[in-house]
Amino acid sequence: MHPNPTFRTTTRQDNVAFARERGFGLLAMSNSKMPLMSHVPFLLSEDGTQAELHLVRSNPMARAISGVVQAKIAVSGPDAYISPDWYDLPDQVPTWNYVAVHLSGTLEPLPQDVLPALLDRLSAHFEAQLLPKAPWTRDKMTAEVFDRMTRMIQPFRLSVTDIDGTWKLNQNKQAEARLAAAQEVYGQALGQDTRALAALMQSSFADSDQG
Repeated sequence: MHPNPTFRTTTRQDNVAFARERGFGLLAMSNSKMPLMSHVPFLLSEDGTQAELHLVRSNPMARAISGVVQAKIAVSGPDAYISPDWYDLPDQVPTWNYVAVHLSGTLEPLPQDVLPALLDRLSAHFEAQLLPKAPWTRDKMTAEVFDRMTRMIQPFRLSVTDIDGTWKLNQNKQAEARLAAAQEVYGQALGQDTRALAALMQSSFADSDQG
């Protein structure tokens, strides 16, 4: 997380809502040799206290977890390069604006029999965001194929003990400079979801220095 407290004033509720809607992040843990990381979809509870996920059994991370371990999910949002020319201010430097939330806690394997229901909840969460498309459900699969595929993956739960967010949106700049930079970001492609980031920079949420 960025050390500047100006970029870390977002409420826990907003950080939970962001991570829950995004539902995809970088799961990280350490072992005796080097950090282990996996890109995973996850389902975060509404209160932000638990994240459910699964890993392929052949994943080195899954093999390394035999009990409860410390772990973290880093959730990235929109980001963009910011050119100092866009501020129309003297003595500025390049930077990168972004949104990120970290979910820290303890990761543990779950019994295999909870996996079908977990997968149902996970797919329902994402399918709901594709409406009006009719949601996909596993009854569209044959039971034999579903059972064979689920034997290859293992369910896990991250019990979240800390949620930390950085919403770096030029809150440390004058309003005119921030809005000017946002306008340039809107038309640029150096980053991910740059239009979404520009909207955050322009919004009343950003202008009130809460992001």
